[in-house]
Amino acid sequence: MEGKKLKLIQKILEELFAYLKIEANFKIEEKEDTLRINIETNQPGILIGYHGRTLSALQRILSLTAYRQLNERIKIVLDVANYRQKREETLRRMAMLAAQKAKSSGQEQELPPMSSQERRIIHLALGNDSQVTTESRGEGKTRRVVIKPKK
Repeated sequence: MEGKKLKLIQKILEELFAYLKIEANFKIEEKEDTLRINIETNQPGILIGYHGRTLSALQRILSLTAYRQLNERIKIVLDVANYRQKREETLRRMAMLAAQKAKSSGQEQELPPMSSQERRIIHLALGNDSQVTTESRGEGKTRRVVIKPKK
């Protein structure tokens, strides 16, 4: 990615965080077609929010602002204190435990409602398990993954 684009992203971040009155440093890495931005701050909880909702909202704002200024879509992933990586590991463990329970009990296991990104992690984590299947059920904020044992 061009240095001009990276500088623009850095400028947008600085302006956004100045507006929010949150001191932060940004580490921007380009991996394949994605900009990964790690935010270092003394207030990570405020930026993460409940199950990462605030972080996802900030990521969306940044992506939309960059698109409007560059007239080009850039895939951006924001992270604070490695929250996304830790959450992904937690979701994978949750998926494995629910799959094990589904296998041993023979009953469907419903996971709590989660975002589409989180549901995708669950589906991928269990995609190669020949003894269970996964499906999403529900609408909007109540959409969840159901893990079913194969007959």
